[in-house]
Amino acid sequence: MQAAPAAPSSTANRTIITVCTVVATLMQSLDSTIANVALPYMQGSMAASQDEINWVLTSYIVAAAIMTAPTGFLAAKFGRTRLFVTAVSGFTMASVLCGLAQSLGQIVVFRVLQGMFGAALVPLSQSVMYDIYPVEQRARAMSVWTMGVMVGPILGPILGGWLTENYTWRWVFYINVPLGVLTALGLATFLKETKPSNAVRLDWIGFGALSLAIGAFQTMLDRGETLDWFGSSEIIIEACLAALGFYLFLVQFFLARRPFLSPRLFKDVNFVVGLTLYFTNGMIMYATLALLAPYLQTLMNYPVVTAGFVLAPRGAGLALAALVCSRLMGTISPRTLVGLGFATGAYVLYHMTGWTPDISEATVIGIGFVQGISLGFITIPINIITFATLPAELRTEGAGVYSLVRNLGSAIGISITGALLSINTQVNHAVLAAEVTPFARAFQSGAASHFWHLGTVHGSVLLNEEVTRQARIIAYIDDFKLMLVLAVGALPLLLLTRPPKRKPAVAAGS
Repeated sequence: MQAAPAAPSSTANRTIITVCTVVATLMQSLDSTIANVALPYMQGSMAASQDEINWVLTSYIVAAAIMTAPTGFLAAKFGRTRLFVTAVSGFTMASVLCGLAQSLGQIVVFRVLQGMFGAALVPLSQSVMYDIYPVEQRARAMSVWTMGVMVGPILGPILGGWLTENYTWRWVFYINVPLGVLTALGLATFLKETKPSNAVRLDWIGFGALSLAIGAFQTMLDRGETLDWFGSSEIIIEACLAALGFYLFLVQFFLARRPFLSPRLFKDVNFVVGLTLYFTNGMIMYATLALLAPYLQTLMNYPVVTAGFVLAPRGAGLALAALVCSRLMGTISPRTLVGLGFATGAYVLYHMTGWTPDISEATVIGIGFVQGISLGFITIPINIITFATLPAELRTEGAGVYSLVRNLGSAIGISITGALLSINTQVNHAVLAAEVTPFARAFQSGAASHFWHLGTVHGSVLLNEEVTRQARIIAYIDDFKLMLVLAVGALPLLLLTRPPKRKPAVAAGS
């Protein structure tokens, strides 16, 4: 990304720009979690199924993943300030449209727009912060910026729950309006423009092919359960489009003189392993949040505000671990810290495989806090591992791929766990229902024989609801087991990484 002019001459200007960039980052990170606790309410309002309402999350993440990669090109082509103001303004307008949406299709389209505009906010914020501060002040400035990133996952569930409970789920999106307007005005007024360049080039064929592959594959995952997977012609078409897009991308990647992604990136073992670990971490982190919000509200009957407060300690644990990691990395190997993070995460997920709706609120809070710590121990050290041996001239491009892989892992994790939750609920329901007969001893005496009397319509309906509830509990456990396998499976990959030959540098776009 093209560097900005010299730092602003005025300390006041620099302070205002810093506030604007932190708020822009906060908006983006806030929207990755604020909608989670409101999903059950959106589901009822939109008459959507469990797997359908997850499109609200995955559409945003996938759009952000696709549009992160060309951010550097767009900033160099049109000017960084112009792109930044456009991204903030577009994100704000898309937020308004999300709040006004009257159907599932509308909100998914508007979330795609929100993700497309929001993709540039984090890399542009980082770039601006690096440029407006002198070298000796950058570490302190970036720590302030990082706290903006960390506050989002903490405030998201609390703010989302409070707004949904006291107003409506639509305010989860409207809250971005005052923040977005003030940020756009501040950036347009105080941030100096960079000089646009017509010399930059982007491999549009490679970018288009990769976008087609990601979009079609994600749509297939989101729609598969609803349409009976490959029994549907739509799913077959989407699978073919995904395969075609990936094939065209590979052809362009190997044959083009200047492909969209440099082949040199994937010759670095640390970079490839780091991407794999970051992909896995994205799957675990976002899928867990997407699962827990409806678990707390539908199975444990938590009010939305309570669910928000119960989920918030996960963000606090992440922030605490990130601060601790930043101090430990000079003495402890990043590989050791990442291994500790995945091992702790595996312990948490193992504990969650024994959950039932009878667990205490303190247990949910405690486990969430520990899982946040595990994620924090992964997030920063994995960045060091990924870029430790990558040549300096490839770091900016590598950072774009790094962000794309995290977002892609998040979206795929949410889609897969959502689809498995639906499938396994049906399978478990069939297994449990097979044991429910008038001849079963449990229904021949005691309170169960009166409450769940199979000879009455009311009793049969109540029993079916309980069987569905139990089947859903088991399906959640199956999803937690899948993420446990992913966390444990990530550990051996750390053995493939190599220590840096020099002091590693964190990539600007990570």
